[in-house]
Amino acid sequence: MTELDAFLTGWQDDSNGVKDAFLRLKNVLDSLSEATVSFVPRPPATYSLRAEPPRGRPVITMVDVASLDGERFLSVCFYADTITDPEERGDLIPGGLLSNDGYCFDIDSNDDDHVSYVEARILEAAAAFSLSEDGPCAEVDEND
Repeated sequence: MTELDAFLTGWQDDSNGVKDAFLRLKNVLDSLSEATVSFVPRPPATYSLRAEPPRGRPVITMVDVASLDGERFLSVCFYADTITDPEERGDLIPGGLLSNDGYCFDIDSNDDDHVSYVEARILEAAAAFSLSEDGPCAEVDEND
């Protein structure tokens, strides 16, 4: 059993569906051609999925699982110059992604509209790294 499998198996209390949102985003990351997805656990603070491009910067995006008042949520961060935020749902974090300006989106449920919006940002960031998606998530569109 991998560390990610153990983490997912242990994630039992999830009344808001955050685990389902995490798995949706993981599927999108796994669909990116040439990207390597790694799991970086830092218990008890955060558990992170990182999509790493084959060249250029260290990450395309980071999907962190964090806790606040005992409730888990996701913080999904991108380099600010690799995505747009047409609906202004994210937070600009100066120096917030590996010492670079970043945009972060918090997800505290499996709300389809919100998760789909972040999925579209993942595909946008991948395109900025000249990566394409080769899996079933290729048709994700922010207007769905």
